[in-house]
Amino acid sequence: MRSAIEVLSSLPSIVVGLFGMLIFVLQFQLGFSVLSGALALTVFNLPLMTRNVEESLRAIPTMQREGGLALGLSKWETATNVILPAAVPGIVTGVVLSSGRVFGEAAALIYTAGQTNLPIDWANWNPMSITSPLSLFRPAETLAVHIWALNTEGTVATASQISAGAAAVLIIFVLLFNLGARFLGNRIHKKLTSGS
Repeated sequence: MRSAIEVLSSLPSIVVGLFGMLIFVLQFQLGFSVLSGALALTVFNLPLMTRNVEESLRAIPTMQREGGLALGLSKWETATNVILPAAVPGIVTGVVLSSGRVFGEAAALIYTAGQTNLPIDWANWNPMSITSPLSLFRPAETLAVHIWALNTEGTVATASQISAGAAAVLIIFVLLFNLGARFLGNRIHKKLTSGS
């Protein structure tokens, strides 16, 4: 299993995007959609996430495991009440790192989520409608893909300024996400470890 994860982690994002297009867009007939892009990015980030969670759980000292068992806890209770709360900071770090890769990813999304935005009807809250902002089945262009498209195919005179503005928004959003995730991770860790 570890070897398969290592092989998957060495794949370039464009190969994962082509895999996502073949499997999610064509085989499962999800089309170019937010859902196809999300599934492709899940495949792309699975190795990093798995490795971080495994290392976080492995970093817990054996004495803590033995202490839980010595107090009469079952293996399951030891895992959920002793090991998992102590591993939360490392797991949150893994989630933040994986999510940070998602925000900047463009190659995999070009082949799965599409490069164009359909007009969105903000009054339509039906998630099954393709014009709804809640729809997972509509094509969508992320900021990273938008920046790439502006720099390669921009036809307006202000394409470079729009690209720079979109890049600034992307950087600010990633920064806010990282700060929010750290804050949430600390709160969860304190709650799980009873404030210790």
